[in-house]
Amino acid sequence: MSGPSRSATGEETIPFTFDGTTYHARQGDTLAAALLANGIGLVGRSFKYHRPRGIMTAGIEEPNALVTVGTGGRTEPNTRATDVFVYPGMVAKSQNRWPSLSFDVASIFGLAAPALGAGFYYKTFFGPAKHWMLYEGFIRRAAGLGNAPTEADPDNFSHKAGFCDVLVVGAGPAGLKAALAAAEAGKRVMLVEQDAVPGGSLLRDPDPAIDPAAMIERIKALGGEVLLRTTASGYWDHNFLTLTQRLVEPGAVPPQGFAQRLWHVRAGRVVLATGLIERPVPFANNDHPGVMLSQAVRSYVRRWGVLPGKRVVIATNNDDAYLTAEALVAAGAEVVALLDARAPGSGPTAPAGVQVFYDAKPAKVIGRKHALRKVTAVIGGSEHSFDADLLAVSGGFVPVAHLHMQAGGKLTWNEAAQAFIPGETPQACETVGAALNPPSAPAIAPAGKAKTSFVDFQNDVSLADIDLAWQEGYRSVEHLKRYTTLGMATDQGKTSNMVALSRLAEKQNLTVPEAGLTTFRPPFTPVTMGLMAGAGARHAGAHVRRIPLHSLHEVHDPIWQPLGYWFRPRAYPVNGETLQQAALREARTVRTVAGLSDVSTLGKFEVSGPGAAALLELVCATTVGKLAVGRGRYTFMCREDGFVNDDGTVWRLAENRYLLTSSTGGADRMAHFISYVRNSLRPDLRCSVVNVQEHYAGIALAGPKARAILASLIGAEPPRHMGYAPGVLAGVPVHVLAASYSGERAFEIHVEATHAAAVWQAIEHATRAEGGAPYGLEAMELLRIEKGHVVVGGEVDGRSTPHDLGLGGMLNKAGGFIGAAGLTRPALSAPNRNNLVGLVGLDGPIPEGGMLIQRAGQSPQGHVTAAARRILEGGAIALALLQGGHKRHGEELIVTSPTRGERARVRVTAPHFYDPAGERYRD
Repeated sequence: MSGPSRSATGEETIPFTFDGTTYHARQGDTLAAALLANGIGLVGRSFKYHRPRGIMTAGIEEPNALVTVGTGGRTEPNTRATDVFVYPGMVAKSQNRWPSLSFDVASIFGLAAPALGAGFYYKTFFGPAKHWMLYEGFIRRAAGLGNAPTEADPDNFSHKAGFCDVLVVGAGPAGLKAALAAAEAGKRVMLVEQDAVPGGSLLRDPDPAIDPAAMIERIKALGGEVLLRTTASGYWDHNFLTLTQRLVEPGAVPPQGFAQRLWHVRAGRVVLATGLIERPVPFANNDHPGVMLSQAVRSYVRRWGVLPGKRVVIATNNDDAYLTAEALVAAGAEVVALLDARAPGSGPTAPAGVQVFYDAKPAKVIGRKHALRKVTAVIGGSEHSFDADLLAVSGGFVPVAHLHMQAGGKLTWNEAAQAFIPGETPQACETVGAALNPPSAPAIAPAGKAKTSFVDFQNDVSLADIDLAWQEGYRSVEHLKRYTTLGMATDQGKTSNMVALSRLAEKQNLTVPEAGLTTFRPPFTPVTMGLMAGAGARHAGAHVRRIPLHSLHEVHDPIWQPLGYWFRPRAYPVNGETLQQAALREARTVRTVAGLSDVSTLGKFEVSGPGAAALLELVCATTVGKLAVGRGRYTFMCREDGFVNDDGTVWRLAENRYLLTSSTGGADRMAHFISYVRNSLRPDLRCSVVNVQEHYAGIALAGPKARAILASLIGAEPPRHMGYAPGVLAGVPVHVLAASYSGERAFEIHVEATHAAAVWQAIEHATRAEGGAPYGLEAMELLRIEKGHVVVGGEVDGRSTPHDLGLGGMLNKAGGFIGAAGLTRPALSAPNRNNLVGLVGLDGPIPEGGMLIQRAGQSPQGHVTAAARRILEGGAIALALLQGGHKRHGEELIVTSPTRGERARVRVTAPHFYDPAGERYRD
């Protein structure tokens, strides 16, 4: 483009930068509108060939204008310039180019395009394994578009739950009418719109009879909730939808600290007013800057007052593009030709002065990097050229049926529109508006060179690539998609899918429905990782349960650790300690004096009744029925295939009353497991199972002085190891369980959660008086590794049997438990299975997660599950799963972590580094 495309009015008051140059925008401009207004035609480079690309659309379907917005930790790459609104101080830059956008060295790949067709990487990167290291370096440098930020994101992300009778997606004319009708009927309404202002197509084609602002106010007055800058990103079972709400634009500083919000919405009924996406037209060089979709051109002219070109050619197969001609003429542009692919007389009357050519379609365009110069068309079989700086194309329309399909809905073929439209759906969902009634638009046979007739603009997939894939046997649309990467870019094929399906159907001499259709999956538009798991998101995404003693821990300003639904103290640093320093101090305190820890989150189940023992004999892989009242034992539970599912302890509180504990992370899984056994396998048993995880708070007291401290608090001798006794502590009834996870004499004190604070304070006061202190999860990890205890998710990884973990001797010899039959399979007794072992470092720290090998270049024989240092003696130790490890004690191996560049020599040992005889925790 040769210069500004919008007359200055003094409203251009918002400064922003693009590639280091400062420009000005008006309030309400998208970055794309502002760039066009400032005469910027070249905004990016394509993924594979680094071809120059300009702005093609005006919405979320944009495949070309991907930019990086923001600086530092707020940097957001691959942002669509058409879907971000300019704000003061915005910093945007082009991406996937070097050294500059105008001069990109990698554009040389375009010269190699004949050798870089569909699936070239499958045919090129093969040979000896050693060559892969060369390939990998090249691929990593070439891969990707924008660069991910390297600094931590300073912002928070919020999650919020919502409930409504009717959820309307899309605030265009159909969505506004549906939302208002529901609100006037007394329904709780939520209306969501991805744009910053309501109106949808009305922003492009105003209707004097519809006032979006007035309708929005009426909906709000009736109690409805309207969410702008909010995209329905996923439609799940039971009318559950996830909504992505931008509270500020990418890269901007959020005034309240939250950049985005993820909504979890349950709706009684969903109305999808999602509209249409205009379809591009394939022809040679159709990706060139200056080729835009017709409705996008109209949007820039009417909504933002931007004229994308002064001499314009319009190419269409439908009536809608004639409205674009009207808008351009009214804005002062010269429409030099309107190419209508239909037969003469098919279209409406064109604006005065606009010449219409029927049986006409574009064949190619040429121009400079930044702008278009000439359009060549085939008219009635003959070629004609037009000087133009803008080509507006419209190849028909595709209903936005993504959410409909995510809801399990079917699509039906509309022959007149050459498009799939929403059909039946199993959920309480309906589609309204243009998405259900797209305009008629006959198919256009492509003209021009297939190799440069692009279908997927972002991934550089052309008609020639589709032809090649078909020629090589990839006839299924799903195979074609993966072989060519068609529709696999950040736009997920919003502008390319139907064009590609039409080409595939043509090659196979089939109709488009016969050729097939790819599956639409969430999210509808890209969702940032920060929104899913960033700071702040964890506080509301799933239900966060505060442990009963949370406020007492907060007094000590601990480092909090997310664990399942919970947050638990990871360590209690003092005097500026690091996490590692605090954990080591706490662990040493437990080893030498005593420490107390909050274990309230353990899974806890009370099993009562005459059939309680029989039920537990099924659930637990160890014997239970022979336990005496007041005794307990370590136990573990298996899946039906014989692999360990979880571990814990089981206690006989009374003749027909038991307490079963399990891991924190496995509590929900165990609840389902026990329910399955009780209700499906043995509904005849006379027993009840009550989940008391949150009813009881749990406090662990461990260390050489733990017995004396507890005795002074309960006024009686505590039970011996693996014994149970009721008691009273700080005037509160408690259950005292003598069990050790640390390797020291230890107790778990379980108390009703509402009375837990007094019990904790009493134990903490007495422990500190003896020189002890609270300890967190990090110290607990050091203690359990040194003792050789397994943990779910580490050593218990879903692939380990009791024998692998050295627990085979504890199995109930009589069998009958869940998983007993699975354990008889020969493969689970194979000598080369991964067995639990210990590792002692010979020359420094052991890389956690590292692979175990005998020598360089050898395939891994196992991996490190947990690594630590000895608490009192010093030196590196670890737990690992090693092939045939039970018979390899004494071997020297290498632990290597190539991704971190770390390695260490180790000796294989038994997994018990501290008090293997268990003398310290017994009376």
